[in-house]
Amino acid sequence: MTLPTNALLAETRKRIVPPRTTPPPAPAPRAAVPPLAPGALPGLGHAAALLRDPLGFLGSLARHGGVVRIRLGPRTVCVVTDARLVHTLLVALAHDCPRGAVQDTLRTAFGDGLLMSEGQAHRDRRRIIQPAFGPDRTAGYLAVMHQVTEERAGRWRPGQVLDVAKEMNHLALEIVTRSLFDARLSEDATLAFHRALPDLVKGQIVQSLYPHPALARLPLPVNRRFDAAVRVLNRVVDQAVNGRPGSGRPDQRGGTLPALLRAATDPATGRPLTEADVRSEAITMFGAGTETVSTTLTWLLDELLRHPEVEARVLAELDEHLPAGTTPTPEALARLTYTRGVTQEVVRLHAPNAFLMRTARVPVDLGPYRIPAGTELLYSLTALHRDPLRYDDPSSFRPERWQDGGGLGRPSFLPFGAGKHKCIGEAFAWAELTVAAAAILRRWRPVAVPGARAREVVWTTVQAHGLRVRLAPRGSAAPSAAVSSASAASAPAGRDVAADAAVTASTTGLAPAGAGTDRPHSAGCPLTATATRPGAPAAVPLPRPPAELRAAADRHADWAVRHGLLAPTELPDYRAYALHELIGHAFPRARGTDLDLLVDMLGWFTVLDDRFDGPPGRRPAEAHALVDPLISALDGDARPAAPGDLLLTAWQELWDRQRRSTSPDWRARAAREWRACLATFPAEAEHRARGTVPALGLGLADTMRLRRHGSCVYPFMNILERVHGADAPAALHAEPALHRLRANTADAATLINDLYSLEREERQSAAAFNTVLTLQRVRGCTRSRAVRAVRTRVGTLHRENERLRRDLGRRHPAGRWYLDGTRELVAGVQAWTSTSDRYLVPGDRAR
Repeated sequence: MTLPTNALLAETRKRIVPPRTTPPPAPAPRAAVPPLAPGALPGLGHAAALLRDPLGFLGSLARHGGVVRIRLGPRTVCVVTDARLVHTLLVALAHDCPRGAVQDTLRTAFGDGLLMSEGQAHRDRRRIIQPAFGPDRTAGYLAVMHQVTEERAGRWRPGQVLDVAKEMNHLALEIVTRSLFDARLSEDATLAFHRALPDLVKGQIVQSLYPHPALARLPLPVNRRFDAAVRVLNRVVDQAVNGRPGSGRPDQRGGTLPALLRAATDPATGRPLTEADVRSEAITMFGAGTETVSTTLTWLLDELLRHPEVEARVLAELDEHLPAGTTPTPEALARLTYTRGVTQEVVRLHAPNAFLMRTARVPVDLGPYRIPAGTELLYSLTALHRDPLRYDDPSSFRPERWQDGGGLGRPSFLPFGAGKHKCIGEAFAWAELTVAAAAILRRWRPVAVPGARAREVVWTTVQAHGLRVRLAPRGSAAPSAAVSSASAASAPAGRDVAADAAVTASTTGLAPAGAGTDRPHSAGCPLTATATRPGAPAAVPLPRPPAELRAAADRHADWAVRHGLLAPTELPDYRAYALHELIGHAFPRARGTDLDLLVDMLGWFTVLDDRFDGPPGRRPAEAHALVDPLISALDGDARPAAPGDLLLTAWQELWDRQRRSTSPDWRARAAREWRACLATFPAEAEHRARGTVPALGLGLADTMRLRRHGSCVYPFMNILERVHGADAPAALHAEPALHRLRANTADAATLINDLYSLEREERQSAAAFNTVLTLQRVRGCTRSRAVRAVRTRVGTLHRENERLRRDLGRRHPAGRWYLDGTRELVAGVQAWTSTSDRYLVPGDRAR
């Protein structure tokens, strides 16, 4: 039978195209319209909120979406709050989204320079300028940066109070002028430039927010000041472009930026660039290379004042890789890995660009959002770099987040932009920050003037205003612990550590132990390895009847068993540690509930520390699982502990007891230092897991920092105030010298601990973070020499701290009790370690 034609066709289709067994794919969803931010006011929109608190407002928008609409008067602007979408905007959509209103203001004033141009004109101009920032120029620029900073810092005087922002502005301008233009500006021109900058910046931001461009032509005060600033900047740049050489070397002028521009031709016309073109590019370099760099340098000095332990590590690294008096080289800068991390963290936390803009000239898709043509797109690098989804604890200054190159190249870190418009002078700026900071810190020790710290002032950039410091020559105060320890123990290979110790001993009166006394005996003092020494600080005698301490020990044992930290069968060995005697020596005035709190804290920490002798000490995931809930409790996470999480339950109670009847400042300081202490446990586990243990990828300075914070001494120094019943004076806490004293105290206690725990840690299977063992590996020296070097270091720390106490006591007599308490703490550690069974090798106790 012959099938009808239609049936035949249907049967054929079945054989060629199998019947569908699944429904057809749903049509792609339409791109979403960005949500409108709440809080718009009639007529003003969000302009009032933006002007009142720019960074707070922009940072708050991320909770509403990756792109959020705001209204500025009659204009609607889309704010891009997601770092990955900003990266897409700058790279994939760079052609479709050229620069916006903020840059247009400067284009009107200065022409189409590299900063303002687009498309082929931008590419052509970038090719012309690129040789000025080539690697062959780097060494010469570094020498000029170093010379300029040394000259400027050499004009400062001891005791002088420095307006840091103003001085860094002058320094950055001079570096740009001498490096790129080989010119010297007159003092009048320099002052005129700096007076004009604020009016230029304010005019730029105000004019970019005008609802209509015609308003920029009205004779408003802000417009008149902006126009006057443009004229001033043109005159200053003319002086740099056409002025006298700065180096006095005729051959140098041929390689300057103006010379490159004048020798080039415009690819579009085949004609040489005009003098207007040269001026436009010069103004671009002056603006981009001065304000943002000087602002970052100001924030850098401010953060180092707030974090003296970071300053100490920077100085230690400079001592090792860029000795005083040497001209920086690219190779030397590449070795300053910690210093680079510090500058990166300053740039992250204080990203100079409060906001930048692009304009969609065609409809574009940005993530899930559809952006119509003509839409203005705004993004804030400052807000992006403080995004808690991208950066843990984003408001804290934490240079360690950049270790091992962390964060470099990721889309969330965009200090110099991305894509075809990425800043051409990025390498120049990083070098300038490092070289200038190194030269300043080598020569001067800035001391903060009370009440004169940096504060954020936001225009188009986040400026640092108000920081004033009093200058002291770098050698006028005792060096910080990290600097000294790195100098003593991180000497070049082949340097004799024992010889160093002998030299130190001969100049200080500390006699090192003999060659045969490489084990720290319990009857001897770790400072001298002798039973007594004239002039040495005597161990503090037990300040209360032994029965009172024994009663505290009994209450602590009951507390530990009740919380499940110890089984009753473990108590005899645990009691042999005699932790209550350490508290008795170190806190002679603690009584009652304060005494119980101290003993419980020390016992809890000892149990935690012992956990890391096992698998958590080698397995980062287990270490984090143990420690992260403890840190969360400090941050206000009061969730109930999971069943069996006995350490957390005990810790929540301890943290509550510590905070009772204390000030908000004390609680914030205690939480910060407990957090740093607890974080060292997973950090050490990660180093062991990666094999970057001390001397095998981890330097001595980093080891000392981990040990300093991991020793629990900082939190116990805080308890001095709780026992006293009042905070130490705020002015004392603001003293950098007190930060050095506290660091020295923690280091001394740590090193004493390392001496007495040495034999036990030598027998551990996991790599021990012990300074004696680190010295043996780093220097290839004998055990005896390493022990002597550590003893010598403890003595040095003691003498430095006594000098610091005398100086601080004279200036802050109301805080002498706190200064004395730090001495008692170290003396207590010294007295206790000589008698406790805590550091006996397993099996020795039975003998």
